[in-house]
Amino acid sequence: MENSKLVSVTILSPNNSGRRTHSVDRISPHCMVGQLSAKKCGELFSRRSYEASSNYGIGKDGEIGLYVPEEKRSWCSSNADNDNRAITIECASDARHPYAMNNRVWKSLVALCVDICRRYGKTKLIWFGSKSKSLSYKPADNEMIITVHRWFAQKSCPGDWLYNRLGKLASEVTAQLGGKSEVHSGDQQPQTTSVLYRVQCGAFANKENAEKLVKTLKKAGFEAKIMEG
Repeated sequence: MENSKLVSVTILSPNNSGRRTHSVDRISPHCMVGQLSAKKCGELFSRRSYEASSNYGIGKDGEIGLYVPEEKRSWCSSNADNDNRAITIECASDARHPYAMNNRVWKSLVALCVDICRRYGKTKLIWFGSKSKSLSYKPADNEMIITVHRWFAQKSCPGDWLYNRLGKLASEVTAQLGGKSEVHSGDQQPQTTSVLYRVQCGAFANKENAEKLVKTLKKAGFEAKIMEG
């Protein structure tokens, strides 16, 4: 497998499972939960202790980074099957709900998805808006499916801003590929505003103990951070 020529930053992460055990037929866009550069995201993923990675990342300026070569499975979606099948893409976003992304990130995401689909011989990028339908669907040779992190873990990822635009992403990419967009049952999702609840899981006088708890929660698939007060 070759990697995208749209990449301008390469920082390879040790956090991967080696060669894929399934052919690529999915794309999974994620939100960084921060307005990071492609370089900064790559630096985070380069740490073994971070225990996460993605194939690509799109920085706040639209720059594209490569962290895990496409031939390898990244650690991105909290699901081994999905990560074996999907090209995973972290996208710079606001740190708060709805995790909005700027226009430069959007344009690079469209361009990267077009490039990926084209190199794999796909003429359609499909968004069903349904977990059960997406995961049970067997894509045709010319089809790529969009999947999202929130289907596999207690996370908001990719954030409501992008989630509510995945139908648009599929349409724009398919149009550039010369394919025909189709409206599928379950595609049109209501524009909902999610309520975000935060729970305090502990209070510590020793910062090291707080950091240990954060690490444990992240391994379990939760978003966690330390707040001083």
